Amino acid sequence: MHVAFHLAADLDTALKTAAATAGLADAAAFAPEMRTADPKHGDFQANGTLGYAKARKLNPRATAEQLVAALPSSVRESYDVTIAGPGFINFTLKPATLLAWLRAYATREALTAGAAAAHAGQTWVVDYSSPNTAKQMHVGHLRSAVIGEAICRLLAFTGARVIRDNHLGDWGTQFGKLIYGYKRWANPDALAADAIEELERVYKLGNDATPEGSPALDEARNELVALQNGDPTNVALWKKFSEVSLAAFQQIYDRLGITFDHNLGESFYNDKVGRVYSELVETKLAEDSNGALVVFHDEHPRFSRNTERPNPFMVRKADGASGYASTDLATALYRTEHFKADGIVVVTDFRQGDHFEQLFLTVKKWFAAKGYRLPELHHVTFGAVTGEDGKALKTRDGGVIKLKALLDEAEERAYAIVTAKNAERETDRFSDEECRAIARTVGIASVQYADLSQNRSSNYVFSWDKMLALDGNTAPYLLYAVARIHSIFRKAGVAPTDRTLDAAATGLATPAEINLARKLAKFPDALRLAGDTLRPHFLCMYLYELAGDYSTFNTADKVLVDDPAVRARRLLLCARTLLTLETGLHLLGLRTLTRM
Repeated sequence: MHVAFHLAADLDTALKTAAATAGLADAAAFAPEMRTADPKHGDFQANGTLGYAKARKLNPRATAEQLVAALPSSVRESYDVTIAGPGFINFTLKPATLLAWLRAYATREALTAGAAAAHAGQTWVVDYSSPNTAKQMHVGHLRSAVIGEAICRLLAFTGARVIRDNHLGDWGTQFGKLIYGYKRWANPDALAADAIEELERVYKLGNDATPEGSPALDEARNELVALQNGDPTNVALWKKFSEVSLAAFQQIYDRLGITFDHNLGESFYNDKVGRVYSELVETKLAEDSNGALVVFHDEHPRFSRNTERPNPFMVRKADGASGYASTDLATALYRTEHFKADGIVVVTDFRQGDHFEQLFLTVKKWFAAKGYRLPELHHVTFGAVTGEDGKALKTRDGGVIKLKALLDEAEERAYAIVTAKNAERETDRFSDEECRAIARTVGIASVQYADLSQNRSSNYVFSWDKMLALDGNTAPYLLYAVARIHSIFRKAGVAPTDRTLDAAATGLATPAEINLARKLAKFPDALRLAGDTLRPHFLCMYLYELAGDYSTFNTADKVLVDDPAVRARRLLLCARTLLTLETGLHLLGLRTLTRM
C-alpha cells in the first residue's frame, strides 16, 4: 500500500478530484479546507463543504454525500469516512494504513524526502543573530539566534537551499569612539586575555570621554572619517575588532550548534548604497526633505506625511550619511540578485517592526518600478525575555546578563541535577566526565527549548526551575523520553534502525498502539504548520504531545513481551517515535542523548 507523506494534503487533492468527478457546480472553486481533526472525530476533517454549498444555495450535507461517494477507492481502503453534522467530512486512518505509513517513513532520509515538496528548488536567505561587533553577546541576543536557527533547519528540511547570513553591526558612529578610546586606553594584557571584554571597556571610556559638543567628540568623529576614507591604521584596527568579535561570537554559536554561511555586516554594503539612492530618485519613490532623502508611504495610516507626526523612511541622512534604511535596502537587493533568493527572513525583536514594515513596503515599490523579481519577505519578530517580575532580565546589580554567563550557568545547574540523580542510581552510574557531558547537552538544550516552545510573538518569563524540570513541556522531559527509548533497544538487543522489525510486525491492535501511530502520522502537519508560520513552537507542542502519547503507550502495553510478532510491532512503534523525536529536536537545533 502506498501512503503519502503528508496525508492531509493527499486528502485535499482527493476531495478536489472528487468534486470534479461528482460534477459539482463550479467544481474548480471547491476548497476542502482540510485540517487535523479533534482525535475523537477522526484524524482529518474537511470543513469546506459548508461554505461552498451555502454560497451556491446547495444542501451542505447532500453535497458532502456526493463528494464522499465520488472519492477514489484508495481513500476508502485507507480511511473510515463519515459525515458529521451539516456536512463535515471526517477521515479516520485504518490500522493497516497507519502501519503502512510507519513502514514507509522509517528513516530520516525518508522523512526528509517526504517533507521536501514544500520548498523544493527554492533559495531562502535567513538573517538572524546579527550582534554588534566589539561587544559581547548578551541575553537579548538569545532569541534571534535560536529562533533563526530553528527556522533555517525547518526550511532546509522542507526542501529549501538555505543561506544563513549574520548581518553584523560592524559600521557606524560607535567605531569613531571605539578607535578614540582604543588608542588611549587599550591594555595589551587585557586584550590578550579577553579581547572582546577589553574592547567593551575602552568603548565605554571613549563614549564617556566624548560628550555632545566636546572637542573630544570632534576627535572621535575624525577617527570615523579617517576609517571611512580608508586610513590604513584605522582600517587595520577595525579589521582587528571584527576578527576578535567573530571569534568570540563563534564560541557562543558552537555551543548553540549554529554555523553561518556568511557574516555580511553593514560595512559590506557601504559601497552599494549609491545605487539605492539613484534608483529611488530615478523612480520618484524618494524625495528631498530638509536635505535628507526619504520615502513616504502615504497609503499607510502610520507612515503617511498627512499624519500628525509624519514618520518617513529615511534613506539618506541630511549630512549625506547612510543609515540602517540605506544598508537594509542594499541588502535586500544583494540577496535577490546575488543569492537569487526566493524568500528572505529577517529575525529581530518586535521593536524593529515599523522599520521593517517600511523597508518591505519600499522594496516592493522599488522592485516593481524597476521590474526586479520580488522574493517573499518575512520579518520574524519576537518578544522579550523577562525576569519573574515581568521586567527585562538583568543581573543582581542591574547589569546586562552576558549570553556566555547564561549558558555557563545553565550547564552548572544541569550538572547539579545530573550528579544528584546519578547518586541515586543503584547501578550503572555515570563517571564525572559523563555527567559533565550530559549536563552540557541538557543545560544548553533547556535554554534553547524554553525559548522555542513559547509563541515567539510573546514575552516569556525566564525560570531556571521550569526550564530544567524533568516534567512538563521542557527539554529535559523530551531528552529523557529519547534516552528511555534507547534504553529499551539496549535491553532488547536490537538497533532502532533494524528494518527486520517492519516485516515481523503484525497489525496494530490495542488502543494505545493505534493512538501512538495516529500521532506519528501527524508529524508532517506539525512540520507544515511550523514552517508555514515560521513559528517553531508548533513543532515543540507536537513533540511534547508525542512524548506524552508514547508514555501512555509504554505504560499500557509492555514492549518486550514473549510473542515475537507483538514484540516486533511495539519495537517498531518505539523506533518510529525515537526517529520522530530526534528528528524534531534536531530541527529545533537541540542535541539529543542516548543515555541520561
